[in-house]
Amino acid sequence: MSNIARSSPNKGLTNRWGVTNTAKLVLLEETMARVTQRLRAERLQIMLDPEELVAVDDFRFKRRMPSRAAAVRELLKRGLAAEGFLSAAAGSKSSDYGVIGKAPAGRQ
Repeated sequence: MSNIARSSPNKGLTNRWGVTNTAKLVLLEETMARVTQRLRAERLQIMLDPEELVAVDDFRFKRRMPSRAAAVRELLKRGLAAEGFLSAAAGSKSSDYGVIGKAPAGRQ
């Protein structure tokens, strides 16, 4: 048994008899290993209005994602893989691009 299983106060890793759920433990250890291997060095900040935030949160909760950041990463991945964005119109502003609502010129 690993040190994590013996010292962890996390009740979710043990059943009512104190036996460690090894499947959860393995998953936890694998997740921790992946996180330490993939450190994110860049921060990206965006401003959303309340309706846009609700849309992101609805996406997140519907798919049972662990955080808003994970949901935004998934949305970015899907958006980058999607077809249909031509080019931004000349003179367009950041505020022209919203999460919900009308698309600016240059978008399909």
